[in-house]
Amino acid sequence: MTLAELAAGAIGCTRCPLAGGRTSVVFGAGDPHAALMFVGEAPGHDEDLQGEPFVGRSGQLLDRLLAEELGLDRSQVYITNTVLCRPPGNRDPRPEEIAACRPFFDGKIALIKPRVIVTLGNFATRLLLGTDAGIKALRGRVFRLGEAMVVPTFHPSYVLRSGSAGEPMAGMRADLIRAKEHLAAVAGSAPR
Repeated sequence: MTLAELAAGAIGCTRCPLAGGRTSVVFGAGDPHAALMFVGEAPGHDEDLQGEPFVGRSGQLLDRLLAEELGLDRSQVYITNTVLCRPPGNRDPRPEEIAACRPFFDGKIALIKPRVIVTLGNFATRLLLGTDAGIKALRGRVFRLGEAMVVPTFHPSYVLRSGSAGEPMAGMRADLIRAKEHLAAVAGSAPR
């Protein structure tokens, strides 16, 4: 199966009630062979309308930090979420909704084979690491997931709500630098 075939299968998905309220399935965007993947929580209003992850204010911050801390733009990474459809009112995705999207999520990781995965916030971090611990307890460290390294960090929306000069912004910047270091280390040790 290819990433395009997996995405085509997601377009008609009706595995959970989120399908009934969506405008778009927000599958993911970026380089299908990216060594670096970003995983967020769920599409928001702007993402649902445009069919692409992280295109609102959070996405603008993510784009800026990608450029400033990694020297990359979104076309050079792969960006996705734990669920493909916007929860009503931007509420948190429910466990059964995350479970319904899990085959698509796992399929993306298996097909893209990222070397470093940056999880943005609690939901993505808990899903990938299989933990109940929160992002504040997990960020600042790196975890192995199969062949990939997982770097948990704050969600850009949390950074925006906290003020761009605060500790969450500094923490997110530090985590992105950590991701860059691990990306460089794996690039030097194994061919892609």
